[in-house]
Amino acid sequence: MTGIFVGKGTIPLELLPRLANRHGLIAGATGTGKTVTLQILAEGFSRIGVPVFMADVKGDLAGMSRAGEPKPKLDDRAAALGIQLDHRAFPVVFWDLEGKNGHPVRATISDLGPLLLARLLGLNDIQTGVLNLAFKLADDEGLLLLDLKDLRAMLVFVAENARALTLRYGSVSSASVGAIQRALLALETQGADRFFGEPMLDIADLLALDAAGAGQISILAADRLMQQPQLYGTFLLWLLSELFEQLPEVGDPDRPRLVFFFDEAHLLFEDAPKALVDKVEQVVRLIRSKGVGVYFVTQNPLDIPESVLAQLGNRVQHALRAFSPRDQRAVRAAAETFRTNPRLDTAAVITEMGVGEALVSLLDEKGRPGIVERALIRPPDSRLGPITPAERAQTIAASPVGDRYDRTIDRESAYERLAAQHEQPPPTTAIAATRPPPIPPGAAHGASPRRAPTRTNDRPVAPPGGRRRRGRHRPEPASPRRKPSSRAWRAASAAASAGRSCAACWVRSCGVDERPMGGGHRVATRPPQIRLFS
Repeated sequence: MTGIFVGKGTIPLELLPRLANRHGLIAGATGTGKTVTLQILAEGFSRIGVPVFMADVKGDLAGMSRAGEPKPKLDDRAAALGIQLDHRAFPVVFWDLEGKNGHPVRATISDLGPLLLARLLGLNDIQTGVLNLAFKLADDEGLLLLDLKDLRAMLVFVAENARALTLRYGSVSSASVGAIQRALLALETQGADRFFGEPMLDIADLLALDAAGAGQISILAADRLMQQPQLYGTFLLWLLSELFEQLPEVGDPDRPRLVFFFDEAHLLFEDAPKALVDKVEQVVRLIRSKGVGVYFVTQNPLDIPESVLAQLGNRVQHALRAFSPRDQRAVRAAAETFRTNPRLDTAAVITEMGVGEALVSLLDEKGRPGIVERALIRPPDSRLGPITPAERAQTIAASPVGDRYDRTIDRESAYERLAAQHEQPPPTTAIAATRPPPIPPGAAHGASPRRAPTRTNDRPVAPPGGRRRRGRHRPEPASPRRKPSSRAWRAASAAASAGRSCAACWVRSCGVDERPMGGGHRVATRPPQIRLFS
C-alpha cells in the first residue's frame, strides 16, 4: 500500500498508513495553510479506506463533498510537484450539535461523566465533589441521567436528603448544589441542552465506508460551536474517550480504523485541570493500539502539553510569526522538536516560509522521525472552500445515516421516577427509608416536645417554666380594670354549688366553705367553662 503524498522538498514526502496511528501535529500561524494540509490528509485517508472525523471551524472543509475545479494557481502547484490532480468529491456526512447544518449529535449526561461535565460547567473542587456524589447516588439507586432535567431532579433529591446522605456519601452543601444549578441554567440558556439526550451518537456511524470502499469523512459544523469553546472542547474529548472505551484492541494494523483531527486544539487544554490533562495523555498513548490516529491542529505548538506533544510522531509545521517573546520561544521550541537537517537552519526557516510551505517530518518505515524537510504542500482534489446551503441540504438528504438522529427520544429516567416518588407519601427508596422522623412543630431542634400540663390529685399543676405555690392555693385575682357584675357573681356561685366545688378555686372538696363568700375566700371572677368576659 502506497503512502499518502503530502508534499515535496528535496524528496517526496509520504505519510505511511501503517504508522499513521502514531498520531501527529499540524501547527502554524493563521493563514499559512493549515486547513489545506488538514484537507489533503483527510482526502488521502479516505482514498485508502480510512474513515475520518474532523471539526469544520470556518466552514471551508465542507468543500470536500464537492469535486474541485481547475484553477491556475492550483494547477501550477501540481505541475511543480509533478502530480496530476484528480478532481473528485469524497463521501461526507455532516454533523451539528444544534442539528441545523447536519445530523444532530447527542450524548447522555451519564456518558459524559462528572469529570468532563464539571469542566464544562466551570465547577470548583467542592462543587465537583457534590456532582460526583449525585452521579454515584444515581448509579446506586438505578436512576438514569439522560438529559439536563434528570440531573436537575437528581440535585434536588440530593439537597432534600442531605442529612440522610451525609453518613454514606459525605456532607452536602446546599450552596454547592445551588451553584451547580446556576451553572446548568447558564448552559441551558446558551442552547447546550440540545446536546444532551437520546438517541446518542453511535460510534459505528463514524467508521463507515461508501460503496466504492472509500472512508467516510464526518465533518462537525463548528462555526457556531466555536462561540462556546468549553462545549466544543468537552464534546471532542468525550468523543475521543468513547472511541477509547468502545473500540477493541487491534494491535498494529496496516492502516488506521479511524483518524481523528482536533482543530483549534488549544481549546482542549485551556484551564483544564491536571486530572483531565492526565486523562487525555492516557487516551492518546493507549488509543493507538485500537487503530485510532489523533492529529492536533493548532497555531502554536506550546498550546499542547509536553506530555501529549511527546506522543505525536508525524509533524507538519507551517510558518510562525515571532512578534513577541512568547512567539520567539514557540519558534525555538518547534525547531528543537524536529530531527536536525544539516542543510537547514530550522528556527530561521520557520519564520521565512510562505503560504503553502511547511517543515515536514514523518515517521520512516522503522518508526523513526524523518529528517525535517522544507516542502511545498500539494493542492487538494476536492473543492477548496465552502459550499452553498442548497448543496449542504442535498448532501444531508443523501446521507447514509438517514433520519435516525432527527427525532429526540425521551424515555423514563431519573426525572420521571423521582417525580413519581414525590407523589407517593411512603418512602420507596433505600435513602428515603432511612430518613429520621420529622420534628413536631414548635419543638426545638434536638429536644423532645413538651407535654401539656395535667392534673394530679385534683390539684392544679404549675404551668411550664413556672413552679407551684406552697401552702394554700389562691385563685386568680379579678382584673383591676373591670369588675364582675352581681349577676355574674350569682351565676358563678350557682355553677360552683351545683358541681359541689369551691367557688374560689374550683377544686372539688378542697375543705373550705363552699359558700361563695365563705371561708375567707374571695369569689373567683371566672367559673369553669363559663366565659364571662370577652
